[in-house]
Amino acid sequence: MRIGIGADHAGQRLKAAVVAHLAASGHTIVAFGTETAPDDDYPLILRPLADAVARGDVERGLFFCGSGIGPAVAASKIPGVRAAVVENEWSARDAVEHVDVNLLTLGERVLGESLAKSIVDAYLGARAQGGRHARRREQIAELDKGEPIVADRSRGMRRGT
Repeated sequence: MRIGIGADHAGQRLKAAVVAHLAASGHTIVAFGTETAPDDDYPLILRPLADAVARGDVERGLFFCGSGIGPAVAASKIPGVRAAVVENEWSARDAVEHVDVNLLTLGERVLGESLAKSIVDAYLGARAQGGRHARRREQIAELDKGEPIVADRSRGMRRGT
């Protein structure tokens, strides 16, 4: 799988461990983000990775920082990016199966290397499910467009006023 990887100053150690793990597993890594800056701004580093995810230049994205929270919020502002911060394998799988998350953010101050590798494996191994989850993803896509939506259980969804 072609995976975009980025990190700010607070996620470098965890990023390095996960990149080595992914490379050993045969994944193609596309690097984004800082390697040396002692104090950088994650929205600026994250943007090229999020844009690559949105364009489909990479199949999935991973961003490493201190907590994962800020980059998940920032990345979700980019149309076509569905980002989540997770702290366990179940949430990583569920994020993909239900929401088709395409960019995962991980906090170095929260996760150990072993758990982070396990979370990333669960994330990369998961596939989006259909049914009600597909309907909900369509509704999320409408939100990306700035379109108001209202529930119409008999016909799925429709644009509202």
